[in-house]
Amino acid sequence: MSGNTFFNQIQSKIKSGFLVLIHFLTKLPENIKKFNFSSFWSLIKANNPIKKIRYRAFRWIIYGIIGIFLLFLAIDQNLFWLFGYSPTFHDIKNPEYSIASEIYSSDGKLIGKFYKENRTPVEFKDLPPNLLNALVSTEDSRFYQHSGIDFFSFFSSIWSTAKGDKRGGSTITQQLAKNLYETRKKKSTGLLGNIPVLRTSIYKLKEWITALKIERVYSKNQILALYLNTVGFGNNTFGIKVASRRYFNKLPLELSTVESALLVGMLKAPSTYNPITNPEKALSRRNTVLGQMVKNHALTDSAYKQLYKIPIHLMPGEMHQEEEESYIRSAVEYFVKNWAHKNGYDIYSDGLKIYTSIDSRMQNHAEEAVSEKMKMLQNRLNGQMRGQVPWVDENGNEDKNFLNELLQRIPEYQRLKTHYKNPDSLNKFLNTPHRMKVFTWKGEKDTSFSTMDSLAYYATILQTGLLSYDPVSGYIKAWVGGINDHYFHFDHVLQSKRQPGSTFKPFVYLAAIDNGYSPCDKITDKAVTISYKDITDGKNKTWSPKNADWKFTGRDMSLRWALGRSCNSVTAQLTDKIGADKVVKYAHLLGIKSDLIPVPSIGLGPFDVSLYDMVGAYGTFLNHGNLTKPLLVTKIVDQDGSTIDEFTANPVKVISEETAWLMLYMLQGGIQEPGGTSQALWEYDLWKNGNEIAGKTGTSSNYSDAWYIGITKDLVTGVWVGAEDPSIHFRTSQSGEGSHTALPIFGSYMEKLYHDPKSGIKEGKFPKLKSKIKTKYICPNILPKKDTLGLDSTKSLIPLDTAGSIL
Repeated sequence: MSGNTFFNQIQSKIKSGFLVLIHFLTKLPENIKKFNFSSFWSLIKANNPIKKIRYRAFRWIIYGIIGIFLLFLAIDQNLFWLFGYSPTFHDIKNPEYSIASEIYSSDGKLIGKFYKENRTPVEFKDLPPNLLNALVSTEDSRFYQHSGIDFFSFFSSIWSTAKGDKRGGSTITQQLAKNLYETRKKKSTGLLGNIPVLRTSIYKLKEWITALKIERVYSKNQILALYLNTVGFGNNTFGIKVASRRYFNKLPLELSTVESALLVGMLKAPSTYNPITNPEKALSRRNTVLGQMVKNHALTDSAYKQLYKIPIHLMPGEMHQEEEESYIRSAVEYFVKNWAHKNGYDIYSDGLKIYTSIDSRMQNHAEEAVSEKMKMLQNRLNGQMRGQVPWVDENGNEDKNFLNELLQRIPEYQRLKTHYKNPDSLNKFLNTPHRMKVFTWKGEKDTSFSTMDSLAYYATILQTGLLSYDPVSGYIKAWVGGINDHYFHFDHVLQSKRQPGSTFKPFVYLAAIDNGYSPCDKITDKAVTISYKDITDGKNKTWSPKNADWKFTGRDMSLRWALGRSCNSVTAQLTDKIGADKVVKYAHLLGIKSDLIPVPSIGLGPFDVSLYDMVGAYGTFLNHGNLTKPLLVTKIVDQDGSTIDEFTANPVKVISEETAWLMLYMLQGGIQEPGGTSQALWEYDLWKNGNEIAGKTGTSSNYSDAWYIGITKDLVTGVWVGAEDPSIHFRTSQSGEGSHTALPIFGSYMEKLYHDPKSGIKEGKFPKLKSKIKTKYICPNILPKKDTLGLDSTKSLIPLDTAGSIL
């Protein structure tokens, strides 16, 4: 009999003993209930069969085996809390490991993830043979011969270590026990775990027991799949599916032999053998794995000689984009966090699939439009600020304390103050340059900046927000929270609230129209002084509004013309007639959540609002008077593919269909009326097939905030542009008004959609009224052939008939 055969027989006997032990542990709770320890002990003392054995050595061997049995029993049951927690069979059958939740667009594109450990599981059938051969050949060549513990490898690793060649003897199953059930974590440490050498022995024995349990529950193929879903590949990458994406941008089943060998080679030390940071060591380790495959007859010598020479080819680009912070990812988290808490899910570990309403094609067009126009706007702002102090107050004077106030708003500043207790030391640190990479529109730039330099630089960067949604379904089609989600995490769609300027005016005209006014009613554009009682302090005050160009035409303007021209004087007078409190009421009715004070200037947008709320409010005009809040998340699916929850818009009737339709007509005045503030849209290719667009520009004081909200037959799209701090802004109306900043982004975005036949967005007229309007509106031409402003009267007011059609 050969030595190896003899050893295999011995191992088989030991294996059988362990299986009996595991079977006993399985039935232990039931046996304990039935067992009478007092009677058993009396019986043992009276009839100890071991004492009858003639040879003392054999007696001690039997006592040793019983001792080992009792030790395993004590460890598994955590006797007297000495050994810590051990996985039960229920734990083995229901492994709990952190799985990334994935975010998908409406057209099935993966657009983001939530994870503690970036992991997406894969089934055995999706694992290629070359990967499995590489793994078994390298990590556990006797994997299919043992039942969780390989005593041959265990004793040979001890012998090798004694000779100075340290190598592991753990099987794949033991490694799975350690990785998946965290047998070495603190929760698995009992009282004896505080003793260093003893702790290691307990860990090892616990892994043996757990490995035997795993082998009783799972097949060999299932164990391999579990193992490959569990192991880490560096860079917060867990599991073979995510690793395949990160390093080769492909699915596991598509991996070649050399790619499989490279990934398996990383398992020994993911950082050391990382092909991105240590390509030479990774190549050497990969070839070692190929050699192991030859040794274990999983690869021929001739194939090895060919594969050995192949260099490493990585394609890591796409995965990088999926894993970075993004505005949509943050928005999804905002919308599902309460749902997850209420329903007992953790989006960072439960492997959910979260489906959004985002259309990936429309999202790309929105991002392209933002990138193109914001780069141009930044160059314009830089040109205006050249040679001037960028931050100024409301009177145009330098704000000398700007940077210090900005510094104090940064959370890191408090830590620095605690660390540098001496103000001079802190000041030196803040003004000492060091190497850093900064955002530029020409790409990432490596430069030397002090902390204060960096603050000053980033303060002058213009930001934007874009939200585009279908108000009928409520589905958000595109969401751009800023200019770069890697450098700027703050979202300007949902998180930011800024002064809306004249985009708030439609709420004034809505209140008027809904309370008996007509688009044709006229108010004179003139200087006025409005008296009112300030509800905040109870004092009587006056307010004299100015138009954007500081001029008054003296014209009798229809409400449509006044809104289209964005006339502050008419808006203020109309607010005074209907009451500022009604304006606040209608704004809130249409979904504006901000606190609003009913002051005479309410229509000029003095109170901060979010782009998200404003776009939703404008959607009411297109959706026949129904308020449908923009919806981002549509469905959530669990790991098994079962739908947990679905979300649909819940439209609420807030204004009549007639009023909503008239507001669309009013908002078209920005394009059709003389001097309309939306007329820059004529420069874009948006007007085929009789296309109709309604919209409103908005600009806050000092051009700190620029807005445009546009409505087409399919979409409502809002855009905001400005710096993070209102002290940074354009200096002239020709540069900073909404018509010159936010509107071009809208125009470019819609142009891209119309030029893309696959976008599903086409030109056309607004939907017709579902019922006839109740009031007859006859709007005569109020301008002479050539008025004093030199405007063409053919673009004057358009009469309506009772069917809601243009006469």
